[in-house]
Amino acid sequence: MRLYINDVAVRDGFQIEKRFVATATKIELVNQLARTGLHKIEATSFVSPRAVPALADAREVLAAIDRVPGVTYVALVPNLRGVHDAASAPSKPDELNGVVSASETHNRANINRTHEQSIAELAPMVRAAHEAGMKITMSLSTTFGCPFEGRVSEEVVLEFVGRFRDAGFDGISLADTTGMANPRQVRELVSRVLERYPPPDETYYTLHFHNTRGMGLANVVAGIESGVRSFDGSVSGLGGCPFAPGATGNICTEDLVNMLEDMGYDTRVDLAKLLAVARRIPAIVGHDVPGQVMKAGQTLELHDPPEFLRT
Repeated sequence: MRLYINDVAVRDGFQIEKRFVATATKIELVNQLARTGLHKIEATSFVSPRAVPALADAREVLAAIDRVPGVTYVALVPNLRGVHDAASAPSKPDELNGVVSASETHNRANINRTHEQSIAELAPMVRAAHEAGMKITMSLSTTFGCPFEGRVSEEVVLEFVGRFRDAGFDGISLADTTGMANPRQVRELVSRVLERYPPPDETYYTLHFHNTRGMGLANVVAGIESGVRSFDGSVSGLGGCPFAPGATGNICTEDLVNMLEDMGYDTRVDLAKLLAVARRIPAIVGHDVPGQVMKAGQTLELHDPPEFLRT
């Protein structure tokens, strides 16, 4: 079975780092990631530089990266203004990813908008992106729980998915913004979403998990069992929402690929190349990172036996 793996580290990972990552380093990392076989790379975001100064160099990054055939280059946009900013960039992303939170409180904390304000911009965002020649998807943050409001009703999630479909978005991501999901919940909710709103293609729905409470990879397995084929990860496990308490830890892309390949799935990702990128990250950000396979090695990476067994 083919699965599609996307990486969000250069956007989602670097946005919460205290140390500004140099533009040239971001460009180099995007180029390296693009040559690992990943399906999509979220390279930057068109947000206010006052709100997220770490990504103030969006135009420079997009203008300088190599465009590897077969890779979709994505930029996050929080609203219609972000779409217009991306459309006016000298080098536009292939795809935009909007964001609305399933909970009102997180929506206001994250993008400073009420649900009503966000909903009013859905159709204009799609129209503006398509007129500029870009695809646009929508992420539903706090799908599986909100750190301010607790559990989110499945009916609320289904209502938002229906609105996104009606507005004409090219894909939908269900995001576990603060790692509150569990496998049973994922299986039940995702199954309901796909049953009510069947996907037009196998990459229409994406699942975006955090490993904040150690259930990220288990939730991926539940998502596969429910019918989803596209998953986000963050190389070395970087990232988290700067506007939600305790939201550290996207699932680690190389750990995800290692697990899926061991399970017999086809990811089309070169794990050795991905690990080479991951092992650069601690020096770039100046601290340890959560990735496990980058430290332990691939599952079938064999070692010499103890010396006394070789005599």
